Amino acid sequence: MNIKPLASLRAAVLAVMAIGVASAFAQAEPKIAVVNLKTVFDGYYKTKQSDALVKDRQADYTKERKRMEDDYKKANDEYRKLSDSATDQAVSADERDKRKKDAESKLQEIREIEQSARQFDSQFRTQITDQINRMRDKILQDIREVVNSKAKTAGYTLVLDTAAMSADRTPVVLFTSGSPDLTDDVLKDLNDKAPPGALTSSTNQPTATPPASPANGGIK
Repeated sequence: MNIKPLASLRAAVLAVMAIGVASAFAQAEPKIAVVNLKTVFDGYYKTKQSDALVKDRQADYTKERKRMEDDYKKANDEYRKLSDSATDQAVSADERDKRKKDAESKLQEIREIEQSARQFDSQFRTQITDQINRMRDKILQDIREVVNSKAKTAGYTLVLDTAAMSADRTPVVLFTSGSPDLTDDVLKDLNDKAPPGALTSSTNQPTATPPASPANGGIK
């Protein structure tokens, strides 16, 4: 189960950012500026905070999944012992029947652990994806508001994202010559209210731990 973090999901939104006042397009000569959305997105303190939240969720998931794996392994070991003892000819038929029933009960417990693990994985995948999308959308909204404000103030008719990639992973903007770059100014405005230490947070991409496969002895 691969859960992409904020940093990997932003590829879906790195398209051309055309931002400006609609009436300005009527001007004879467009006034164009550029911004590197990837740099702004990565450098924004709220992106770093969001990454930290995702990592916390990842850690909680990993801890609980490890507990399930341990319970699963223990139940399987107990089931094998009960199954083996149920065929022990040294004990009475009644005792063998009792052990067989105990083994069947343990097998049912194993199946319940498997079902709980599948539900837990599915719930985590849905919740973490929704959380990432909500945080990403809010961050992009913040960035867009600052770019809009700067574009209107300076009279730009168009702001292009120099980090944008097309569907086939080729750059959208191939060349610019002397167009004002708003990247640093936008990032500065966004981080002006950053709390102490927020800009030193790690931005390593968190990845959700996939459930172990049956071949590796994990929960099926």
